[in-house]
Amino acid sequence: MTTQHKKFDTEANVVGAWLSIGHPTVAEVTAAQDFDFVLIDTEHTPLGLETVANMSRGVEAAKGDTETIVRVPSSDPIRIKRTLDIGVAGVMIPMVETKKEAEQVVASVRYPPSGIRGVASGRATDYGDEFKKYVESANGSIATIVQIETQTGLNNAEEIAATDGIDGVFIGPADLSANLGVFAEWENNELTEAIDTVIRACDKTDVPVGTLVVDPDDIKMRVDQGFDYLIVGKDTNHLLSANESIRQRYQNAVSKRTE
Repeated sequence: MTTQHKKFDTEANVVGAWLSIGHPTVAEVTAAQDFDFVLIDTEHTPLGLETVANMSRGVEAAKGDTETIVRVPSSDPIRIKRTLDIGVAGVMIPMVETKKEAEQVVASVRYPPSGIRGVASGRATDYGDEFKKYVESANGSIATIVQIETQTGLNNAEEIAATDGIDGVFIGPADLSANLGVFAEWENNELTEAIDTVIRACDKTDVPVGTLVVDPDDIKMRVDQGFDYLIVGKDTNHLLSANESIRQRYQNAVSKRTE
């Protein structure tokens, strides 16, 4: 049940899938496609911790070595603690803007004496069966990813990325574009330069940087731009596009029959 996560490595080219539908079957089916990780979003969804635990079980039930990362709603140390107690491989923290905030995130992920995470014998420790082993190894095995999504975050990108204990940076393109006043203008030069600023900061500090790609046609562009890892596609978008495509094929077949 408990596991060591694969550290984000710029040479590894890890790839993830975004999950916002709160059902373990969705998590299991997705994990079965050999993604390195799935990202369960609890920032912009109604998913509670019981649902996240069951989705994590779904991921573990699938063949392969897919791991579970959870995007928490904020840097609240209590929410981070309770999420990690489920036994997931890591957390993603939105809206990190300063080195101090990044250090607080790391402290929330780590057990004392190097952190403030409370110790308990929950699911992460196999309900106490691996209690001592998990607590002793967790500080070096939890993926800690922070999002840069604001102008302040951009200004401090290098310091954030260089923070000891930060394993990866993630650019939230929607929030970043909104905070720059160019919402959804994906080809806007200001947004492109902002993204490049974060990529350069992460290259300089040797910390992997990733982003979300919903349109498959954008994958090569993001790889060429310099991203080290990507989350490719969202479960809800897959449903939308697949349902529209198959419905349209039916409509085309019916229209040809009646011609």
